[in-house]
Amino acid sequence: MKRIKLLLVSPCQGAYGGIEAFVLAVAAAVRKEPDFEVRVCFKKTKYFTRQPTLKTMIAGEPVEFCDRADKDLAKAIRWADVVHLQNASPDVVALAKLFRKRLVLTIHNYMTREWKAHRLLWRLGARFADERWYNSNFVWATWEGDRKRPGSRKVATTSKLPEGWTPPEQRSGFAFIGRWIANKGIETLLDAYAQAALDREKWPLVLMGDGPLRSLVEYAIQKRGVPGVRVLGFVDEETKAEQMKNARWVVVPPNTREDFGLTAIEARHLGVPCIITRDGGLPEAGGRQALICEPGDIAGLAKLLEQASQMTAPEYAERADRTRRELAEELEPMDFYARAYRRILRREPLEGA
Repeated sequence: MKRIKLLLVSPCQGAYGGIEAFVLAVAAAVRKEPDFEVRVCFKKTKYFTRQPTLKTMIAGEPVEFCDRADKDLAKAIRWADVVHLQNASPDVVALAKLFRKRLVLTIHNYMTREWKAHRLLWRLGARFADERWYNSNFVWATWEGDRKRPGSRKVATTSKLPEGWTPPEQRSGFAFIGRWIANKGIETLLDAYAQAALDREKWPLVLMGDGPLRSLVEYAIQKRGVPGVRVLGFVDEETKAEQMKNARWVVVPPNTREDFGLTAIEARHLGVPCIITRDGGLPEAGGRQALICEPGDIAGLAKLLEQASQMTAPEYAERADRTRRELAEELEPMDFYARAYRRILRREPLEGA
């Protein structure tokens, strides 16, 4: 049996994030198929700096690193039957077309309205793909507007989702997990938590993650003396899953035109509803059971924290169950990718088109 050679290519800044988690999850799923051979290539971006988080999370994974349009990248693309590229890097698109490879894109990032040369190249590159899979309707609209191209569809991205279930009555407080950078909302959340009328012992706030704002956030917590806040910093996947499934709510409050929101997907898979902002594609990820306020609205977020704390046990238990059940209907199963690659090689049209 001739095996299908799949190359997954992703830009990488050197930190472990949602795109890296998605690529590794797809690779793991497709490697289970006997008719596939899989390689993963992380393409270093201009300011690539390998962070300890990336080293930890890819330990033991067969991952290659390459530079833009270099010999190793060209050799890997020439090897492949199908190239699955994350976003629309022009060098990868050009090499895939040069070597006449089937090319599919997962578009993770929204397209700005700025008319810059590299944006035009990305738009042009996307047109050359055999198919384009957008991670949210929000992102899709920024690329294609109201006139959707043949070969395009929404495919919500995911990763190796955490498993587990804590009975609703045994959960407590709020959890935040994410990069501690501007516009991801950790400062807004801390201000809202300090402002909200809460019983801090019954409603603690656990902060997980790391980033440039960590020292400022820790200083603010110490200076304000707000009880109930626990800083865990960077945690491994097992600890993250344990903290998330034991929280009553996971809070995802960015103000950055979030493309989708993997944290919300992970929380819902554990049956934990989310408190989110109406930011980009995040409402799609948060689902119908989420509590929503506007991005950057400290008072609005504080009210949602209070609303969550006052919710009756039966109502909360129903939300927890529904958010998990609804998520199962929204996500494609991981075998979607192997089926899609086979179909693309057979030059069959997009499913549902």
